[in-house]
Amino acid sequence: MTKKKQPLPAKKQPVNRDDVHSRLEAARQAIGQIGIPAEDDRKRILKERARLLAKEEEKILDRDTIFIVEFVLASEHYGIETTFVKEILQIRELTHLPGTPPFLLGVFNIRGEICPVIDLKTLFSLPERGLAEFNKVIVIGNESMKFGIVTDAFVGSKEIQRISLLPPPPTFTGSGADYVLGVTPETVVVLDGGKMLADKNLVVNEQV
Repeated sequence: MTKKKQPLPAKKQPVNRDDVHSRLEAARQAIGQIGIPAEDDRKRILKERARLLAKEEEKILDRDTIFIVEFVLASEHYGIETTFVKEILQIRELTHLPGTPPFLLGVFNIRGEICPVIDLKTLFSLPERGLAEFNKVIVIGNESMKFGIVTDAFVGSKEIQRISLLPPPPTFTGSGADYVLGVTPETVVVLDGGKMLADKNLVVNEQV
């Protein structure tokens, strides 16, 4: 009686490492998909993020930050919002005009355009009135008016919070007190450029 031959065990196939890595990567991606929110959830999350960003922007705007150009008049520090500042020039001489108000020092030429220059020391009852050598002039303006403000020295620009401005002290006298927006804790007198440019008493262009 002959014995039946037992089948030989099947040969083990070599492990295909690339295939294993592909399957593992597919599994990871499948698991990752579980944590991805649905379309409606994504829209809700984006909307909430936009709301939070808008709220944070409102907080920033509430601080009401303004930038000023700081300068010196008779050893006192003044500032005016950069919104109204067109340019800062250094001049040596002015053309004086007869019959003009005391605060009008004269006019000078800016690239073919005549620009009046006023003396804030007259309006603010400050000493040392007049134009010294190498004075800096800050030209301010809007759509309808432009003039220069003579300074003793130009300090630079700085950022301040409007809420930090204090009212001018009672000793601050002169007609120019109406143009004061406020005083910083560092005692920089901030001028209201918009009010100055809108004041009919300072319509220098018409007076010239």
